[in-house]
Amino acid sequence: MTSSSSDIVIIGGAAIGSATAYFLKAKLGYAGSVTVVERDPTYAFSSTTLSAASIRQQFSTPENIRMSLFGLEVIRTLKERFGPSADVGFHEGGYLLLATEAGKPILEQNWRVQQAEGADVVLLGPEALKQRFAWLNVEDIAAGAYGQSGEGWFDAHSLLDLFRKAAREAGAVYLRDEVVGIEHEAGRASAVRLKSGGRLACGVLVDAAGPQAGTVAAMAGLALPVEPRKRSVFVVRCRTPLPGMPMLVDPGGIYIRPEGEVYICGGAEDETQDPRADGDFDVNHALFEDVIWPALAAQVPAMEELRLVRAWAGHYEYNTLDQNAIIGPHPAMPNFYFANGFSGHGLQQSPAAGRALAELITAGRFETLDLGVFGYGRVVENRPVFELNVI
Repeated sequence: MTSSSSDIVIIGGAAIGSATAYFLKAKLGYAGSVTVVERDPTYAFSSTTLSAASIRQQFSTPENIRMSLFGLEVIRTLKERFGPSADVGFHEGGYLLLATEAGKPILEQNWRVQQAEGADVVLLGPEALKQRFAWLNVEDIAAGAYGQSGEGWFDAHSLLDLFRKAAREAGAVYLRDEVVGIEHEAGRASAVRLKSGGRLACGVLVDAAGPQAGTVAAMAGLALPVEPRKRSVFVVRCRTPLPGMPMLVDPGGIYIRPEGEVYICGGAEDETQDPRADGDFDVNHALFEDVIWPALAAQVPAMEELRLVRAWAGHYEYNTLDQNAIIGPHPAMPNFYFANGFSGHGLQQSPAAGRALAELITAGRFETLDLGVFGYGRVVENRPVFELNVI
């Protein structure tokens, strides 16, 4: 067995792992060695690549709003950070979250939190919604929260490439391999064993393995309530133009947004029939036919004539405790750090998560944004922090 070492080993090189490497080496100037272990450098099946690649501030938890506001700041300052050619194709089309009368109080409560955090979100009644979005059926809609700026969608792989390239240029090493074991003793992670047969000793270990993060943590004898869940995304065409369509989310959580001349849509998975999805990338076509299409047609009558173009399925890193991120060290293994369980908003929050981890590792504390609410302690104490705007 060949053996080598690195001061910091990051397991997983997609958006969060690469953002962590970027902030460590390029922004904080960490002088030690950083190695990112990534089993598939094409990222063909990563959550980053297969996501709907959107960003919003419409959350109910202040820290989630702050994380996404920092993600927005990074997107808006790409050229200053990464050079004049940096671009992720950001379409600032907004989010529109709809609520019935029963859901209106929660929408209003969330909106007040968003207002307090400086998010540019307005609350609109049925008449105002119809005036702004003439194609929308508002018959059963009591209110809608609309992000006027700072919300939209972008190219996920482009953002990942920027983080990865800048991290490499600053000295981070990317290793194509897979972690199959973690050595630990006296309450510290000491090395990872690689599928290639190698061994990589470490001073700090970061679990940024996305949907497989729980499996990685278990290699060190640690419990992490994160597992892969399948999410299908459908690409459709609509014969009738729908001018100004934002990322539209109906009261049941079904979403649709423009993507050039087509639209992508999804949502509405039944959590009571939502098992682990190890290796399962088969599209759930029945979900589109039986649930998504009828719901979209009811909300936007022109969508009765949708045509399915193609579809794909990706894995969602589902936090079974509360569908929120787990960020920071394990209390019983303080050199083992988590950045997991974002449950659908990891890509947009990868800049904030990467910066937070880099600060914790180098300074021992959060320096710019206190994310202590997402610490591992709540897992031990079974103290969930529920996000009311899970999309």
